[in-house]
Amino acid sequence: MKRLPLIALLVLASATHAQAFDDKFRQLDELLPTPSDTRTASGAPGHAYWQQRADYRIRATLDEARRAVTGSETITYHNDSPDTLAYLWVQLDQNMFRADSDNRRIASHPSRDAWRSGGTPFESARFLVESAKFDGGFKIASVTDRSGHPLRTAINKTMMRIDLAEPLKPGARVAFDIAWRFNVPETTVLGRRMGFERFDKEDKNDLFEIAQWFPRMAAYYDAHGWQNKQYVGDGEFTLEFGDYDVELTVPADHIVAATGELQNAGAVLTAAQRERLARARTADKPVVIVTQQEAEANEKQRATTMKTWRFKASNVRDFAWASSRKFIWDAQGFRKDGTNVLAMSFYPKEGNPLWERYSTQAIIHTIVEYNKYAFDYPYPVAISVNGPVGGMEYPMISFNGGRPVKDKKTGELTYSKNTKYGLLSVIIHEVGHNYFPMIVNSDERQWTWMDEGLNSFMQFLAEQAWEDHYPSRRGEARNIVDYMKSRNQVPVMTNSESVTQRGNNAYAKPATALNVLRETVLGRDLFDFAFRAYAQRWKFKRPTPADFFRTMEDASGTDLDWFWRGWFYTTDHVDVSVDGISEYTVGTKDPEIEKAWKKAQHDLEPVSVTDQRNQGTLPRRVDSHPELKDFYNEHDAFTVTNRDRNKYNEALGDLDDWERNLLKEGKHLYLVDFGNVGGLVTPLILDITLASGKTYVERIPAEVWRYNPKKITKLIVTDEPMVALTQDPNWETADTDTSNNSWPRKAVPSRLELYKTERDKDNLMRDFNEKLKKVDK
Repeated sequence: MKRLPLIALLVLASATHAQAFDDKFRQLDELLPTPSDTRTASGAPGHAYWQQRADYRIRATLDEARRAVTGSETITYHNDSPDTLAYLWVQLDQNMFRADSDNRRIASHPSRDAWRSGGTPFESARFLVESAKFDGGFKIASVTDRSGHPLRTAINKTMMRIDLAEPLKPGARVAFDIAWRFNVPETTVLGRRMGFERFDKEDKNDLFEIAQWFPRMAAYYDAHGWQNKQYVGDGEFTLEFGDYDVELTVPADHIVAATGELQNAGAVLTAAQRERLARARTADKPVVIVTQQEAEANEKQRATTMKTWRFKASNVRDFAWASSRKFIWDAQGFRKDGTNVLAMSFYPKEGNPLWERYSTQAIIHTIVEYNKYAFDYPYPVAISVNGPVGGMEYPMISFNGGRPVKDKKTGELTYSKNTKYGLLSVIIHEVGHNYFPMIVNSDERQWTWMDEGLNSFMQFLAEQAWEDHYPSRRGEARNIVDYMKSRNQVPVMTNSESVTQRGNNAYAKPATALNVLRETVLGRDLFDFAFRAYAQRWKFKRPTPADFFRTMEDASGTDLDWFWRGWFYTTDHVDVSVDGISEYTVGTKDPEIEKAWKKAQHDLEPVSVTDQRNQGTLPRRVDSHPELKDFYNEHDAFTVTNRDRNKYNEALGDLDDWERNLLKEGKHLYLVDFGNVGGLVTPLILDITLASGKTYVERIPAEVWRYNPKKITKLIVTDEPMVALTQDPNWETADTDTSNNSWPRKAVPSRLELYKTERDKDNLMRDFNEKLKKVDK
């Protein structure tokens, strides 16, 4: 511990080491697009904001035997932009399943590491074989104007350009027709976000989840122009809002779930089913519309006739559906404030007892929680379907995996904890996608994190509201640590098709970043207000990353450029080390006190080895000749003299009252050195323990790093001696190395597992003589 004059202490505390300057707080203006009349500097849509619209009338038929869909559509495209368009771009996402697609050609599975290891999963090998044989992709039969005249087109892989007979002027609209068909891929073999599931071992039925199933208008918007980037597989969909009128013709014994509201229940449902559906709207728990008994009866028959289900949906950006005779169907209404929704679940018997217990309840829970932080759910239905797709979202409908397992011998149905919470989480996540990006309509083809990251954050909030200690995979800072310190990663602000470790990069990291922003940087009140402002501003509009960043700063009143730069534009990680501590107390100038303090410090110094060994063994001359002792044998450097007293009295007389009181405070001052090992600047959260046992937490904003992002010295003032200090005691900043967070250093506990050495592993004689087991065929 050291003693310094107060002015010298303040100068020392404010000094920084001269190092090469790395400005972590540099403003993002150099990276973000210039604000305009369409997108303002505050992050809100401008007075000149515009977006296109596309309305669809679709008629389609499911050929169950051939596992194919045939359809025709009329698209009415509204040009609300200020631009004249000579051509239109249409997405042909089914073409990803063509054997010659970019997705198939650039596939790198199995990896080189897998080849080197001498093995690869059956699924990977099966994909390689079957993808080359499958006749996938759209077969476009015709593209015509409303009079039936062919339109000139050019197909570029997963995109089709339609050349207009006349340029489409601002404010005008054009309608045209497309006829098409495609073969439905088997999801577990070739599928990506859609397909069919076969139940050959059970009841010889199929379950279809149909999406990306019709030619859809590509998006055209102010910040990008035509979003005609190819669909390679990872970058999802960028679409325009519109109204849908869809007729789906399927086998008569099928049950259909789809985007929108069913228009002809009388033609496709029994009287009992219609009564149950009506009762479900006001029920306080799910009502079964198609029972398991009815579904099992359907499984045993094959209808020879067809039925047409008609659905309408307003102001949606896409349409998806599912169809099977295996479906059990339950529903429950939920109404509050601006939300009036019928939550519905469709699942085969293989999904019970999990699905009948949890699915519809999870839908309603999601809507309740998301409404708190975003806006009231505006659509009339919300659907969760159990099928082959593990998790995928569309307006009003989502496809979700997760089922119990049946014991092959006893037939007993059981499920693991991971299966239960995995099901709850995927339903929350996929239903939550109705908010992001189905309504807050970000460009998924460009930025995966804008919907997946924001939605994963909202999912985390909803999961925590389900029950105490919900086992959330993403959101908590401590869960992202391993990824943050890994080397195989790219910044969050990376195009969707170039992202590595997709789940961590586009889902977990932005979700964690937002949780850190909410809990540690802004606080819940400021964050929640700003986040809701973003959702409200961009509801039914298309935001960009800049709009999100700017809105969060604008509505919170906080400069967050350092946060976006570190978490979203770099691969830096948080690793703050406590490098050293120096203790000071303020000098009183009183010689009686100061020299006694200096003597006490001197007495704490270790006695030299020479003095220790001479003590009691070496005769001293002055001890045998006391006449040799004088004044200096009685006094030392710690003796207070009258001169000392006079100087103190004179100095005291020159001080004002507040200055004399400051000298009497008796504060303990500590200069603590912190190192930024990981590179990502972060607030400091210091848990301080004093000699009396009292503890408290001091929170220091990230701006403490603004002059030197690598090393800083922070002054801490206490009323009594500090005996311990821990940085980030609750692991809320995703610090990747907590072993260097404490003073004094703490031992890191671990376990050493012992195992028995296996000897004689390669014993050909023993293996040859092993008795052959009978195989049940």
